[in-house]
Amino acid sequence: MTVTVRKATPDDKQKCLSFLAALRGEEQQPGWAETYDMLMAGDRGSVLVADDDELGVLGSASISYNIAMRYSGEYCQLEELFVDPAARGKNAGGLLIEGIIAAARERGCAEIGLYLLEWTAHNQPFYEKYGFEVVGAEMRQRLD
Repeated sequence: MTVTVRKATPDDKQKCLSFLAALRGEEQQPGWAETYDMLMAGDRGSVLVADDDELGVLGSASISYNIAMRYSGEYCQLEELFVDPAARGKNAGGLLIEGIIAAARERGCAEIGLYLLEWTAHNQPFYEKYGFEVVGAEMRQRLD
């Protein structure tokens, strides 16, 4: 069993949308599929998947690229990260985090951030393990 991280493809769309629905605890919403398609273009963001050579797609992460004067260009924002509960313990989440950090660095982003919400605050130690730090209501990691 080998888990690798790769850019999502149109064939991964339904699986990624089902992950998002599970993460949000709701049915798929109008507009999610179109947003996924926009992310496939790669101009403003991307979707990565953790793919097991035997089990298939185990999890996904979506990121957006934003522009801010304080960074003299782009920074990256982790938007959604979800790993199938049946796949937890296979390091899929960690590999996805490493993949989005690598993608942000490759793009030249100054920083990567994420928001912890009340219902995701328990994930703070996981993100800290990968170098994220609490900055106000956000966690951020310097990429330079």
